[in-house]
Amino acid sequence: MTITTISSATREVKIGFDQPFVIIGERINPTGRKILAAEMKVGDYSRVEADALAQVAAGAQMLDVNAGIPLADEPRILAEAIQLVQSISDVPLSIDSSIIEALEAGLAVYQGKALVNSVTGEDEVLERVLPLVAKYGAAVVAISNDETGISEDPNERFKVAKKIIERAADYGIHYSDVIVDPLVMPIGAINTAGLQVMHIVRRLREELKVNTTCGASNVSFGLPNRNGINSAFLTMAMGAGMTSAITSPLHAEVMAAVRGGDVMMGNDPNCANWIKAYREPAPEGEGRVRGGRRKRA
Repeated sequence: MTITTISSATREVKIGFDQPFVIIGERINPTGRKILAAEMKVGDYSRVEADALAQVAAGAQMLDVNAGIPLADEPRILAEAIQLVQSISDVPLSIDSSIIEALEAGLAVYQGKALVNSVTGEDEVLERVLPLVAKYGAAVVAISNDETGISEDPNERFKVAKKIIERAADYGIHYSDVIVDPLVMPIGAINTAGLQVMHIVRRLREELKVNTTCGASNVSFGLPNRNGINSAFLTMAMGAGMTSAITSPLHAEVMAAVRGGDVMMGNDPNCANWIKAYREPAPEGEGRVRGGRRKRA
């Protein structure tokens, strides 16, 4: 089975078919968050710190860090945010940018083996990003669109993913270090969006043997009760072979769905993670007698 290992200075996370599903926390992203963007632009990372700690406490095994702010010094901001997050948490990071200079600035300060988010199938992008991934020994998210855009045909998206994996190999990047994002579309607009993803994920697992990820909340865009849709999508995606997702761990319903999926997939031996997350502690003193012995039922 294919294992993708991402690490910080002191902790490893393994993404794989027989591993617990990996949640990559998405909250450290100024897109659509005006207050966060304004704070990061002037070097105030207090909200970044709070978001990092909250996501880890909620169960994220990794964190995505994005600093895409218009008219800002993205390389500097991304590097500073990464250093800050690594100083307060030991979870590995996904370095998220479409700006090559920002990616290099983030990789240069990162301690461990990072996940680069991301590369697409355009030749120019491949030629810019893949040498950087190889230089720093990182793993990379491969997004299955190219110069033609995002195809609604899952077979075309599969072809783009295969192209990226093959091109990565030319730079010495093993397929185990390529995590494919098959692109999740809003199911409210494209009724077959869920089926498309399940189809691609199965092929990616069976034919290319690669791990997969996605922006999970995209599927519910524009719909009410988004967490209900996201939860259903994630458990079905796990069953199809998806091994990670970039999403918010702050929604209890979503985290319960993922943990339950791990149980059903046999990736939570003895239900240990489920029990740790949800077993209610006995009220203080209940079931005890003098001397510390438990009462008989």
